Amino acid sequence: MTKFAVKGSNMRIYLDNCCFNRPYDDQSFLSVHFETQAKLAVQHMIKLGELQLVTSYILRYENSRSSFSVRRTAIENFLRNYSAYHVGPDKAKVIKHIANPIIASGVKMKDAFHVACALEAGCKYFLSTDDRLLKKFRSDEMLLLNPVDFIMLEGK
Repeated sequence: MTKFAVKGSNMRIYLDNCCFNRPYDDQSFLSVHFETQAKLAVQHMIKLGELQLVTSYILRYENSRSSFSVRRTAIENFLRNYSAYHVGPDKAKVIKHIANPIIASGVKMKDAFHVACALEAGCKYFLSTDDRLLKKFRSDEMLLLNPVDFIMLEGK
């Protein structure tokens, strides 16, 4: 078992916006369907208190820009009801400082800010369905995974 696979209510996890939106994507693709089911299992683990959800001002801002009101509302409600730790705008300078070298590595600015928030919050895991991000960036402090890979690692 890796150092990351430590189960318990003190394990912090960050899901980026594309991860939260995966259930609203075309489920006729098998990979999308699997990612959706894994993401819903992660949300269940959060609801049970097995994982601590970390949210951020970047995540809330990005969600607020969605033109799909049903999605936007459902995601905001989940963030509000289950956030164990929030990285607020008061940390903007720190987040930018952490994000700059991530951006320099070729990661898009928005994605780098999400990763920076998760790092600042001490997350063990960062979940995304963005294959480009997952291939582009590695961290010694936090494991970046697709939700399916997370579920496989945790043995759920």
